[in-house]
Amino acid sequence: MKILVVDDERDVQTLFEQRFRKEIKSGEMLFAFAYSGEEALEYLKTLSHEAVLILSDINMPGMSGLELLKHIKQKFEKPPPVVMMITAYGDDENYNQAMKLGANDFLTKPLDFNQLKEKLKILI
Repeated sequence: MKILVVDDERDVQTLFEQRFRKEIKSGEMLFAFAYSGEEALEYLKTLSHEAVLILSDINMPGMSGLELLKHIKQKFEKPPPVVMMITAYGDDENYNQAMKLGANDFLTKPLDFNQLKEKLKILI
């Protein structure tokens, strides 16, 4: 399963590579990283069906994760990737807006990687 992680914090890549070392090594999960909403859209435009799951931060400079979600759900309909939103702010407004825009899940930071692994394994 190819997973695109979208977050403006670059240390997220190291964190995911450490936490999913076993799954990456076995080829069970492959990760790609984009550091902005714009970069994520460019990635999806070029490799549209490679990413079957997108984990996106909500609060990013430039295009927010919610704007990215809206683009993804409107433009990639065959089949639309599963999109999980991640935020440090687990407030109702962000949650409601993400769900209204078609998010498949909503996670809060700091991420519970054990819970995330369980959710991802269900999708594989």
